[in-house]
Amino acid sequence: MEPVIVEYLDQYEEKLRQHLLKISTTRGELQGKLLESEDISQYWHDIEPAYVADAVRQIADYPTVSVAWASYLGMAVATLWDKDWTSARYKPYESYYGSKGFDDMDDHIMQEILCLPLSAPEAIKTTSLIQTLAQETISFIRHEQIEPQSPMAFYAFSRSCRAMYSIGAAIQLHRIGYKYEKV
Repeated sequence: MEPVIVEYLDQYEEKLRQHLLKISTTRGELQGKLLESEDISQYWHDIEPAYVADAVRQIADYPTVSVAWASYLGMAVATLWDKDWTSARYKPYESYYGSKGFDDMDDHIMQEILCLPLSAPEAIKTTSLIQTLAQETISFIRHEQIEPQSPMAFYAFSRSCRAMYSIGAAIQLHRIGYKYEKV
């Protein structure tokens, strides 16, 4: 890929991350910083091709789902990273599927990994936030006016999924008590 394209995509992804961070901070889910872990980021790198292959099939009918599930996945990975990363780091991507595969991954993660009943206030709040973030992400992609179904559209979509995964992981890390502190 040409360096100018990579630079554009890097800038696009960083602007999107900052936008999502601002929304999450405003909603009280983060404190102005994107909590990260190299382990969690590397896991995305490992599963990204499989996730994007699933998600790309959803774009036409369910554009927000195609990016939203990445946030749920980030939340799940952050939870497992905190509990037992030695075992969880080898967990295959498909193990995050629900009983209907990719289609109900969100419910599976919410109930089975985050241990939140779908009717619980925290689950409702999380779902609302992720829906907002997903809508903003789709709007962000469209605002770029990239030719649909082009290679650039694919790369922007992939970067958007990574940003959503990162924000989901950051939200969950914050919820379970991680924070940046001066030392």
